[in-house]
Amino acid sequence: MSEAAILPASEHATGPLLEPLRLALRRLLARLPLPIAEFVLFGLKQAWACLFGGVMLAALIATKYLWSAEWPIHRYDALFAFALTVQILMLAFRLESLSEVKVITVYHVVGTAMEIFKVHMGSWNYPEPAEVAMAGVPLFSGFMYGSVGSYMARAIRVFDMRFTRFPPLSLTIALALAIYANFFGHHFFFDTRWFLFAATLLLYGRVRIYYTVDRTPRWMPLVVAAVLTSFFMWVAENVGTFTGTWLYPGQRAWHLVSLGKMGSWYLLLFVSFTLVTLVLPPRPPDARRTEEADADQTNRSTSQ
Repeated sequence: MSEAAILPASEHATGPLLEPLRLALRRLLARLPLPIAEFVLFGLKQAWACLFGGVMLAALIATKYLWSAEWPIHRYDALFAFALTVQILMLAFRLESLSEVKVITVYHVVGTAMEIFKVHMGSWNYPEPAEVAMAGVPLFSGFMYGSVGSYMARAIRVFDMRFTRFPPLSLTIALALAIYANFFGHHFFFDTRWFLFAATLLLYGRVRIYYTVDRTPRWMPLVVAAVLTSFFMWVAENVGTFTGTWLYPGQRAWHLVSLGKMGSWYLLLFVSFTLVTLVLPPRPPDARRTEEADADQTNRSTSQ
């Protein structure tokens, strides 16, 4: 990795407090062979983009083993206070932008509305008591949805993501509304998820995400990124049920959440992505970046 590759770019998502640590890590990576350094950096950036969600999952695990029912505050209420505190600190230390907070807030409302309905319909439940709750749903749960929007907004910034062949805003909103409506409507009418899966391919199948790990731009089909992300959301679902934070019917003894939940998350990610694009409109790549990424992708395919 060249010395130029470790110089700070114009904007980073670490905030001034952690900037020395970021530069120290870049100097360490500069000693590694370029492919290995870029792979490690990709993982570090993904972890940084997942900061809010990762902290929340850590809190679920910690409170699972440390919390006592005799304490004066319920576990769910403590999780709400913790999530709110983390959100305020991330904004105060400039680890998150106001645009990202807007995404989290909107998704918190959207997610909580769906939680209330789903819990009412018996799709899952929250077995512990809570004071900070609405219609039986502890309000910390909205932050779990918000962490998805936070990840998307942060990843777009951290990887300087650009998009090609992006569909018109009217169509993306229409699809997002149809997906969101189906999460409610399939309890009463025909489940249209297979049509919605097809619709995501038709609308987003040609969209490429151009992202930059270090200096070299690369690309990935957007639907592939959605599938990979939905897998990690399924893993997070298992953390939630393993810690007993929420339970699906028949989960008296813990077992893996059905892989079918990946499909639900895949669809819900397009709702999340649409909400993010309302705050952070997708930007096209410049011509030079597109040419470099295509050339690099061709070279890698040829070398294999």
